[in-house]
Amino acid sequence: MPTYAAFLRGINVGGNKKVPMKELATALEKVGFKNVKTLLNSGNVLVDTTEKNSSTIAKKIEAIIENKFGFGAHTIVRPIEDLVTLAKTDPFKGIAVTDATRLYITFLSEKPASKLQIPYMSPDKSYRILRVTPTEIISVLTLSASAGTTEAMGILEKEFGKNITTRNWNTVQKLLQKG
Repeated sequence: MPTYAAFLRGINVGGNKKVPMKELATALEKVGFKNVKTLLNSGNVLVDTTEKNSSTIAKKIEAIIENKFGFGAHTIVRPIEDLVTLAKTDPFKGIAVTDATRLYITFLSEKPASKLQIPYMSPDKSYRILRVTPTEIISVLTLSASAGTTEAMGILEKEFGKNITTRNWNTVQKLLQKG
């Protein structure tokens, strides 16, 4: 049975849209998902299912969240094999990582329509988009007094819309280890 990674957008942030991961896992198991595993409290879930269509899986998870918790949470689903392939490309090769460096993968619901020139660098040089594929954005942020995650996410939403969700590369690697 194939494994899929589901990324839920905007849950458990600042005390809003609370979704206890244990309750979510139980709800997913009740509707037939197998081997459900969650990672962190930020909406990272691994499931096994015979369903082959990522969009169908995402819609099913969104419906469960709506019914169980009473609000919507946009969900993007990827076969775990897609994440394995992404990891094999070593998307951050050559990036010097310091304590202030954040490596991000932004998952897209649809092929991007952005006209942004890639690679992109923010005017203050703190945020770089290294690569955009039909399904992901690979980016790097260097934290500073004037630049943080909120600013980087603002650039992504402005250019690619709100039907995206971003994860730290470390989180994606931990999901791969769990899968």
